[in-house]
Amino acid sequence: MATLIPAYSTCAARMTSGEKRLAQRLEAKLEDDYLLWYDVPVGPANLHPDFIVFNPRRGILVLEVKDWKLDTLQAMDRDHATLVTADGVKQVLNPLEQARHYAHAVADLLKRDPQLTFSSGREQGNLYFPWGYGVVLANITRKQFDATDLGEVIAPHRVICRDEMEEGVDAEAFQQRLWAMFPFSRSTALSLPQIDRIRWHLFPEIRINAPLQGKLFADPDVADIPDIVRVMDLQQEQLARSLGEGHRVIHGVAGSGKTLILGYRAEHLAQVCQKPILVLCYNRTLAHRLAQVMAAKGLAGKVLVHTFHQWCRAQLVAYNAGLPEKGNEKDGDQSAYFAAMVERVIGGVDRGLIPGGQYDAVLIDEGHDFEPAWLKLVTQMVNPDTNSLLVLYDDAQDIYARGKKQKFSFKSVGIQAQGRTTILKINYRNTHEILQLAASFAKDLLQPASATANGAADEDGVPRLAPISGGRHGPEPQVIRLPTIKDEAEHIADRLKAAHQTGIPWNDMAVIYHDYAKVGKAVMDVLAAKRIPYTFHKKATFAPDEHTVKVLTMHSCKGLEFPLVAIPGVGIMEQEDEKRDEYARLLYVAMTRATQELVVAG
Repeated sequence: MATLIPAYSTCAARMTSGEKRLAQRLEAKLEDDYLLWYDVPVGPANLHPDFIVFNPRRGILVLEVKDWKLDTLQAMDRDHATLVTADGVKQVLNPLEQARHYAHAVADLLKRDPQLTFSSGREQGNLYFPWGYGVVLANITRKQFDATDLGEVIAPHRVICRDEMEEGVDAEAFQQRLWAMFPFSRSTALSLPQIDRIRWHLFPEIRINAPLQGKLFADPDVADIPDIVRVMDLQQEQLARSLGEGHRVIHGVAGSGKTLILGYRAEHLAQVCQKPILVLCYNRTLAHRLAQVMAAKGLAGKVLVHTFHQWCRAQLVAYNAGLPEKGNEKDGDQSAYFAAMVERVIGGVDRGLIPGGQYDAVLIDEGHDFEPAWLKLVTQMVNPDTNSLLVLYDDAQDIYARGKKQKFSFKSVGIQAQGRTTILKINYRNTHEILQLAASFAKDLLQPASATANGAADEDGVPRLAPISGGRHGPEPQVIRLPTIKDEAEHIADRLKAAHQTGIPWNDMAVIYHDYAKVGKAVMDVLAAKRIPYTFHKKATFAPDEHTVKVLTMHSCKGLEFPLVAIPGVGIMEQEDEKRDEYARLLYVAMTRATQELVVAG
């Protein structure tokens, strides 16, 4: 069965009857290695062909679908068709010309990539896989087509007629109609990197780590095309394009692309929503990073990014609900103040002082950091007319012990996600070697468990997921034992300097620690002494021009990633056996921030 993107269930409502029938036949009559895109914008020009059919052995095919009937088709030449409609006579493009225009635009875009074209010989510069185009006449039979002069303006081999796409049609005969639209056939399949390059060019919005997000939709020169391209995997892309309306929960392991999907979703919603879109997370560092990503996409005015408590404070101020008095919390602990602030917001909403439905969509990153009462509160902020809520969740990364998990269910807090829950198990962020080490520190918390709300398996509950490696390999993590924290800091500083000398930018590195007094201060003193530029997490903006090593706490690093990560002070954590489970979660989160190299000192 072919893969349709977006999923049929989420796009059928906007399809014509002919498009629905074709989508069903393509899915059913083509094999598993076929990819289908329906009405997805293509390339920098955002072209919208009805269907793109892709197979690594066959090539790319562009199809335009028309539900026309013979009695409404008044005339047609090679360029235009004249239709009789309820609103009078209209002239439109010949659908074959429309499909040809889209197909040439796709081919011209892909020809810019030397890795997709012949490098020499008579075919130099041409794509070395076939591409074609055709028309689907969903309400005209082959007999009707042949009885007219339509064949003079639409080549008969480039047409699929109504009786050739019926449910009972033979799969081989149906496929032959498609392949007749290609100029030649190909015997060897494209490689996976080549497939990813095709998707990278056709669908810029699914690119990962494109050079400067602001240039994402620019028209790239050949010189701008990277040697190695990264795109969402097919499950991520289908999920991102298929979210649709209603509440949605995505359970995903660390590095599975949850935040990537959130960014795509926010970008899509910003184009269609009238009211603002709210993005919430728990920690300030992640909020800074998400805000920077939204600003780079040009969405800062429409997509509002806050920590949960920042948002609570803003609600109390905006609606004159009064801020609680600050007490004399010891050691700067403001938990009591924050709790009182949340209670005031909940009370304000219950009394009608703070209105609900303020946002056309609410997106929650790292939802496992939220207490049930917070989720219940935020759910009430979604405009009931749009009812758009997305919660990203990973129980293994819940590093705030609030005792909420035992009988937690999403339904209990007003999140109606039954039938709209997705699980992402593959970790793409980390190399196999890094993921192995991280998992060894967190064996117990990664034991798979069913999603249970009341003792029974239930998709409304919270599953515990063990990550599956995406298969990417890299250097073995460096685990060192040194006598003192200062020795660890010296070693890490020298490692960062050496990496920088090989060309790794400072902002591709991070030092992640647990205890400021015992570890963090000593590390920053050594970084300063060795003149390594660094930014403490509370001051980090993550702007492109912030060329510094980021020094983060294990709590503040969530949702972030860096090619090189160093973690000092692990030996101190191992000495506190009573906090073993808590520290296992923290170390798992910290280690899975590293995409390529990891240094662990203890």
